[in-house]
Parts: sequence; structure tokens; C-alpha cells
Amino acid sequence: MRRTTTSLLAAGLICAGALGDHLVSSNSSGPALAANGNAAPQAATSAPALPSSSVAALDAATEHAFSVASPSVVYVSNVGVGSGSGVIYDSTGDIVTNAHVVANAQSITVTLSNGKTFPAKVVGTDVADDLAVIHVNASKLPAAKFAPAGNFRVAQTVLAIGNPLNLQQSVTSGLISALGRTVQESTGAYLPDAIQTSAPINPGNSGGALVTLSGTVVGIPTLEASDPQNNNGGAAQGIGFAIPSGRVTVIANQIIKYGRVVHSGRSYLGVGAADNSAQSGFGFGGNAAPTVPGALVNNVASGSPAAQAGIQQGDVITRANGQAITGSNDLLTVLAHAKPGNTMTITVNRNGQTITLHAHLGELPAS
Repeated sequence: MRRTTTSLLAAGLICAGALGDHLVSSNSSGPALAANGNAAPQAATSAPALPSSSVAALDAATEHAFSVASPSVVYVSNVGVGSGSGVIYDSTGDIVTNAHVVANAQSITVTLSNGKTFPAKVVGTDVADDLAVIHVNASKLPAAKFAPAGNFRVAQTVLAIGNPLNLQQSVTSGLISALGRTVQESTGAYLPDAIQTSAPINPGNSGGALVTLSGTVVGIPTLEASDPQNNNGGAAQGIGFAIPSGRVTVIANQIIKYGRVVHSGRSYLGVGAADNSAQSGFGFGGNAAPTVPGALVNNVASGSPAAQAGIQQGDVITRANGQAITGSNDLLTVLAHAKPGNTMTITVNRNGQTITLHAHLGELPAS
């Protein structure tokens, strides 16, 4: 399984080729002339080939990374629903995957890289982060090594290992395209600090491993971007997202220990919001001007930080912590980078009047 999302660059919450420069030699005495006096055509010179030793070294590094990491990547079958991937978290049978891979499960099986298959049970899920831990009764499993937070870089080469389209133990390569992305899934859940990668992510990669050339897991591939100009929202090319390893370990450790997430560590405002538009501006008695860009508050949770700050249904949030809010995804992005306990300054448009409010952010309730 995998999810397709629109980019948060436009709203609030998956290998790309590199273009090389052409090297063309120049002649200080000017271009050569043909018999007719015109400049004679010159053959374009190509960039020098990479030394065969360098190619061999890169191939060896890639092969090594796959040999190190692939035994820890498993095939997860959500019988009758779909399939995806998982990563062995510890040697005693705990496996981390995406929550959407095991959603609505009645029966789950796990197939190891050596072909052995085991029944699995769900230990716990965290829908907000789209993570889950499942367990098999097996021991001495080859657990993956997860990179500490911040221990990877933009432009670093990575491999995506998983089971796309049921093709088990497949590998693709690409780069870490960006860090700190905030993306939103079709369920409404948003993923803060996601890794953007150019390694191809296809259905079945979800829950697998995004690894560096050392074979260390830096993320769990989860979804690919959608392009509204490509087949009415088909997958965008070379834009995928993975949950970073630091977040994976924080959530997985809690699920293994408690069976659930105790502390989400994510900020909570307590509003349901949508992009303000000519359509969404109606329905609240004309409470907000429909032409005001921002995040239209559809509901406010009782007793929430938003309620305590005085935010009302029908308000249009136009700024948060000094940043312009042009839609609901902008609000999600700001919230994704705020911490529980912080005070957020929020500007709203209410009946055409600009009001500044202050919300003491809570912690997002664990799912």
C-alpha cells in the first residue's frame, strides 16, 4: 500500500534524473570557417566518462547497502485488504510499518526475506503519524539499524527497499531531496518533518525502509505526491515522502512498551479548518468575508486551546506566529513546527474585523 498526497506547498497535509552541464570546448582564435566563409559546424564534446573504478565503487556501495538492510525488510499481507512492507525493529519479533498498511485487518501474515512466513498481530497503531507495530512469534530476527535524528543530509544517496506491486525485495535509488517537509495524507493526518526523496515509491513500498549507503534506516516510505495535472491527480514523478527514523523510534518504543502512544509530542490547537473560499464563506450567517484568504474555522473543540483563546466557529485565521495563513495547510505547517506548551499568536478576521488572540498550545491527543 501507499498513499498519494497533494504537496503542502499548496495545501496543509514518491527516481528523478539529474541534469548535467554540457561542456563545450572553446577556441581563443575564434570559430573555424568553412569554405563558404560561414562558421563550420563543430561536434559537441561530451563530459568525460566517470572512471570505471568510481563506477565500480558506487556499485559496490549500493550492493553493500542492500545486502545489509534487505534482510530486515519484510512483506506484510493484510489478508483480503492489501499488502505493504515492514521493517524488523528488534530481534524478538516486533516490526514497524505504516498504520494504513494494517488498517481494517482481520488477518496479517509476514514473509521474511528468506521466504519464511509467520502470522502477525497488531501491537498498536498511531494513526496521526501513520505508524504501527506488529509482532510475530520468532526470535533472532535481523533487526534494522535506525539512524539518530539529524544524522542524514540533503542530496545524500538513499535506497528504498520494499515490496512494490507485490514484487518482494525490490530496491530503487535516489536522493534525499529535502528535509523538514510537512505533508498531509488523505485521512487528514499530517506528517511533520517528513523526508522528501526522489527514490521511486510505489504501491507496496509503504512501511518499508529508506536507507543510506551504510544500510542504516533513515525513514519509512509512506506516500507519494500527486500532480493535479497528471491524469486528474496521478502520482507526481520523483517526489515521495518518508517518516524520519527519529520519529519512528519515538513512536515504536511507546507502542512496544504500552501498546499505544502515550505522548504524541505534537502541538494541539483544537480547530477543524478548511480553505476559505466564496463557497466556504457562507453557512455561518456571513460571519466571515468569503474573499479573505485564510483558514476558515469550521469547528472548535470544547475546552481546547483554541476555545480558551476565544477562537470562534466562522473565524478566518489569517496569521499564526507571524506567518501568513492562506489556507488550512498553512495552519497545519505552522502547528507542525510548534511545540506543546508554546503560546501561539493568532490573527483572525471576524465579521471583517481583525482580532489578535493568544493560544496556549496543548499536546495532540494520542490516537
